[in-house]
Amino acid sequence: MNSEPIMIDLNDVHLTLPSEAGPVDILRGVGLSVAKGEAVGLVGPSGSGKSTLMAIMAGLERPSRGQVRVAGHELEGMGEDDLARFRRDHVGIVFQSFHLIPTMTALENVAMPLEFAGLDDAFDQAEAALRQVGLDHRLTHYPSQLSGGEQQRVALARAVVGKPGLLLADEPTGNLDGATGADIIELMFSLHKATQSTLILITHDPALAQRCDRIVHMRDGRLDETAETAETVDGVAANMAAD
Repeated sequence: MNSEPIMIDLNDVHLTLPSEAGPVDILRGVGLSVAKGEAVGLVGPSGSGKSTLMAIMAGLERPSRGQVRVAGHELEGMGEDDLARFRRDHVGIVFQSFHLIPTMTALENVAMPLEFAGLDDAFDQAEAALRQVGLDHRLTHYPSQLSGGEQQRVALARAVVGKPGLLLADEPTGNLDGATGADIIELMFSLHKATQSTLILITHDPALAQRCDRIVHMRDGRLDETAETAETVDGVAANMAAD
């Protein structure tokens, strides 16, 4: 951990959800601090709670108990409208399944969060963001007219167009072939460095996690007590292979 100010500070975060078989503990006392500008790889087997933890960081899921402080905001005490504004102003999210609106063009998809923010130059900024990801020739195309890699580039442009301090990526290459996924990763890390944003990357790929400044391993709703540096990724890979 470096000495930069803290972007994410989680303290004893729990999430328990009801089920027909009884309460299910999804997160079990997670604690994590991430500095501004840091890139953290979040690894672990499927079902370990990684995506749920990311949703809590974004204010999309509320913890059962614990403290969640992101970009200086105490999320657990905020209402839905305040959380929506918090995400608009501070968070960009890249999902595995793109989550583009099919009836909107690439330009409209990227401009949408800026329009919600009331910016007069939303479309100008959206066009600049699409140019940044190499899609200025696809502005008027709909998602169905784009390849998977192009759709993920649109999703990445939408995530960064508002210059968020926090970029969350949940298996961003999961639906892409190897070469296309590698291009998306290079682009994502390039944008992370250019904007000096904090990056949280969920991945099953230890080699990809190694690109981050730090790796933390999640298992059964808990993080390892000791955050791992990228140099210890071989140990992480061995643990994941054993799952």
